[in-house]
Amino acid sequence: MSGNSLQALSAYQRLRRIVIGALLVVLVVLLLFVQSIFLPETAMHEGIEMAGIVLIFLGIVGRLWSTLYIGGRKSAMVVTSGPYSITRNPLYLFSAIAAAGVGAQVGSLTTMVVFFALCAIAFHFVILREEKFLSATFGEPYDAYCKRVPRFFPDISAYQEGTAEGFQSKRLLMTLLDGLVFLVAMPVFEFIDHAQVAGTLPVLLRVP
Repeated sequence: MSGNSLQALSAYQRLRRIVIGALLVVLVVLLLFVQSIFLPETAMHEGIEMAGIVLIFLGIVGRLWSTLYIGGRKSAMVVTSGPYSITRNPLYLFSAIAAAGVGAQVGSLTTMVVFFALCAIAFHFVILREEKFLSATFGEPYDAYCKRVPRFFPDISAYQEGTAEGFQSKRLLMTLLDGLVFLVAMPVFEFIDHAQVAGTLPVLLRVP
């Protein structure tokens, strides 16, 4: 791959991180004034929060799993095994799942679904740009892969195991550090819950 192509690929990867970070910041700011109809300390509220924690960890682990397969090889070949055998964009999928977990920390099913949907929509436009780049770079092998594997929502029945060749510990560390952004949501939303209950933060909207 040429130097210009590598620079373009690096730019797309930076864009992915920026999109994730910006979405989380914007959504957290908006949710400062949103409260679940299931008040804190109730079983429903706590249950949704716990489900969200599971989603956050699933998202982080999924991102690490994806990086094991793609790390160091995205610029050299079309990776089609492991998570990339069931979806062409597992990093985006698992990021959206983790974002849903962040939304669930409000104790609301609505915010959980909205977080997932907004991330999926934002990633869709990034994915379309990446697909043009990858198709131009790899040609027929990538086009055939696109016909076989879904863009975002996974086809579990198509799973194929493979080897994580070209593993780079630095890439795995970067993915882990990126994923820690999602964990920050847990104490942040606990603080917001207490501030809303205490009346420090006004509640402008209540959602199920």
